[in-house]
Amino acid sequence: MSQMAGLKPKHFLWSVENRVATVRLDRPERKNPLTFESYAELRDTFRDLVYAEDVDVVCFLPNGGNFCSGGDVHDIIGPLVDMDMKGLLAFTRMTGDLVKAMINCGKPIVSGVDGVAVGAGAIITMASDVRLATPEAKTAFLFTRVGLAGCDMGACAMLPRIIGQGRAAELLYTGRTMSAAEGERWGYYNRLVEADALEAEALKLAQQLAAGPTFAHGITKTQLNQEWSMGLDQAIEAEAQAQAICMQTRDFERAYRAFVAKERPVFEGD
Repeated sequence: MSQMAGLKPKHFLWSVENRVATVRLDRPERKNPLTFESYAELRDTFRDLVYAEDVDVVCFLPNGGNFCSGGDVHDIIGPLVDMDMKGLLAFTRMTGDLVKAMINCGKPIVSGVDGVAVGAGAIITMASDVRLATPEAKTAFLFTRVGLAGCDMGACAMLPRIIGQGRAAELLYTGRTMSAAEGERWGYYNRLVEADALEAEALKLAQQLAAGPTFAHGITKTQLNQEWSMGLDQAIEAEAQAQAICMQTRDFERAYRAFVAKERPVFEGD
């Protein structure tokens, strides 16, 4: 196990408070685009979170009024045009590995979205567990607008499960912007909050999750993702086994004793 509060990434902002890690991409003058280096550093950070003792929840937040404008046109898209197939596949696998790392980090991820969240920025929100947004948020899976397929970083698998096949197909074929109101109505965004309250609301939710039974939250995240590929009988059996594991935790006993004493349980994640 490891401590990650002292992490000093080069390509994004990072802080840890009360067991919640906050991430902000840090190029606000260009609406926070991703680069080869920031992709890789985010991937490695989420891989390391599996072993983090001092982080129970991750909160992605905007910076300078925007979430993320996707891959940097000059730093990524330009070089990709001149890259051979081996290099291109290495890049697309690396970007997909970021989504895999987010899914498999064992911690709930909350995204608070303001301004643009497009391309890979939209993918980061998609790979989060819970999403809040401002009414001004603009979300676009705009890969077709640069001549690419909509099937990027797991979008064709994940987006239909969130908003439905037809809606996902429209967004992925056209690359058009999904408004915040559409996103909330379709279930992509859990709720909309005003810009001046976004960060506080996202962090409040993250702190609420961090104060809960965090070992059990990790089990919930695992089951949410693994059960995509299971039949109903498999899923019910997997949940039976998962719940039996959680019934062995001290948090389960703490909750029982608090209920008997008519007190609020204080969970410790074990």
